Amino acid sequence: MEEEQNFFEDPSEELARLAKETLEAQAGPTDTASARTRCQRVIDLYAQGFINDASDNFHAAWVLLCGETQAHYNLARMFARRAVALGDSRAWTLQAMAWDRYLVASGKPQRFGTQIIKQGGRWSLGTVDPQITDDERAMYGVPPLFVQQQRAEQLQRQEETRG
Repeated sequence: MEEEQNFFEDPSEELARLAKETLEAQAGPTDTASARTRCQRVIDLYAQGFINDASDNFHAAWVLLCGETQAHYNLARMFARRAVALGDSRAWTLQAMAWDRYLVASGKPQRFGTQIIKQGGRWSLGTVDPQITDDERAMYGVPPLFVQQQRAEQLQRQEETRG
């Protein structure tokens, strides 16, 4: 159950809590209403000028990465870029993930191969831009493409075993 927002909660603490809730929500059933509420809260905090340091930008990127619209993914990428610029190297990977998620949602090939999607009843990476090298992936903290493909295959095998 999502915690009730504390009216006097520090914005940085709230962003960290929202990111933690987002991460925890990934392990359970899809709850789009809660995800939408978290995303909107991040957007509100941004509009109020409360997302300033590297950590705040990282947490905002994480919440919006798990949103549901192209606008969420685009904002996640912006926050991740800002976090990197402010010194949070963890955000490189979030930037790649948000970029890929935006591209997939746009019906375009992903760049880095970070998004495992279900197509035709099977888990896969879908189409990945062949011009992006594993060296470029490494710059963003993303494993080589063959590792990402193995992850998709493993997810498919797990589903077949359960099902």
